[in-house]
Amino acid sequence: MTTSFQNSPNDLQAISARQKLFFNKGLTRDVHYRILHLKRLKDVLLRYEEEICDALHRDFRKPAYETELSEFLIVLLELKSLIKNCKSWAKPRYVLPSLVNFPSLSKIYKEPFGNVLIIAPWNYPFQLVMAPLMSAIAAGNTAVVKPSELTPNTASVLEKIITEVFEPGYVDVVQGDAGVAKALLNLKWDYLFFTGSSRVGKIVYEAAAKHLTPVTLELGGKNPCIVDETAPLELTAKRIVWGKIVNAGQTCIAPDYLLVSENSKDQLLAALKTELQRALGPAPKESPDYARIINQSNFERLKGLIEDQQVVYGGDADASENYLAPTILDMGVLDPNIPLSELPEVLQQEIFGPILPVLSYKTHQDIQDWIEKYDKPLAVYLFSKNKALKNKVLNELSFGGGVINDVVSQFLNPRLPFGGVGKSGLGAYHGRHSFDTFSHQKSIVYKATWLDLNIRYAPYSKKLKFLKRFKKYF
Repeated sequence: MTTSFQNSPNDLQAISARQKLFFNKGLTRDVHYRILHLKRLKDVLLRYEEEICDALHRDFRKPAYETELSEFLIVLLELKSLIKNCKSWAKPRYVLPSLVNFPSLSKIYKEPFGNVLIIAPWNYPFQLVMAPLMSAIAAGNTAVVKPSELTPNTASVLEKIITEVFEPGYVDVVQGDAGVAKALLNLKWDYLFFTGSSRVGKIVYEAAAKHLTPVTLELGGKNPCIVDETAPLELTAKRIVWGKIVNAGQTCIAPDYLLVSENSKDQLLAALKTELQRALGPAPKESPDYARIINQSNFERLKGLIEDQQVVYGGDADASENYLAPTILDMGVLDPNIPLSELPEVLQQEIFGPILPVLSYKTHQDIQDWIEKYDKPLAVYLFSKNKALKNKVLNELSFGGGVINDVVSQFLNPRLPFGGVGKSGLGAYHGRHSFDTFSHQKSIVYKATWLDLNIRYAPYSKKLKFLKRFKKYF
């Protein structure tokens, strides 16, 4: 079932009501019912594999290899894990009982929240719909999915897949623009899952607060990448370039800017240029391995960020196809004393594109002072063999997650929770963490009746001394 903004808000209200009715039937509480639909989803996805790749290419020239690696394969592996583990993850879990409840047993029950709303972004329009949806289903919920209107071809394929696998009321797709999203947020949901910008995340959080709805917010931020003088520069450049040009830099965990030891800056800049030439050739515009900026608005924003800056590589642009070449900017030496508001715009806002500002630093303390100018980032990357610097970054900086001597690869391990902190996000998911995200953990104590200790009952006057002595066993 699909609706769009051409339909009245009453249609959205009707979809929400149908979801509640479906959930209340209790079908999704049966783990076998969930697994049946997850298996059906896997079969349908495999049939639509080529169409998914084609849709992403039509939306913003995303290379088929990137679609397979960063969208389809990630979804397929996670789906197989959910099918394999759903039954065991859904089982009640025994925990050690409390001594004060003796004699008793304690269990945690995994209970679906109910009706889930998933609002997805445009940058990974297939993966960031399917990953949370699959987990919501595995945990026993029903769901309404709102794909991005900026990737209409992918949204259309998603609709076909979901309609083929799930009956109306179990999972519904709602197509439309920001007005549709706003109308959906005005309705009452049992859980909200949003991926997108921090600006819109605030709107989602405010809407959820009206109904005290639990949320997961997967947002973003300015992710620093630190390179010190001990890093192997050729390998470092190769890994940074890959993380920055995938999806034309339109990745929430891409390195946003580089902080490079002043002793290594010139050599690293040379290595980055060499690697870009190797990866995309002398004319990146002609490369089949390089995506485009999603729309003209984002293209113009990105183009404006490099105006009046020292471009040391790239900078070429073509508005007719929203093409912006991978671009390296030399931003000089960082000065932690300059207020954030006085920095160039490219150092103030999250870039979300193929632009890489490079700053040099003098001391490790300069790094910390600079990063702490910003809100807590979603990711931090460090290329170094220096144990003291590694410990400083890991123990003294707050961020969502990161990698030592690589970029982006923290996302590829489903056993690691993925999420931000502060303005970079709220909550985490992936693998079992996703199942738990979409499950209410209901705590139950089974109290025995064969023994009833009198210590807790009134009158208390003769029991206080005993209780004080007993405290050391708690």
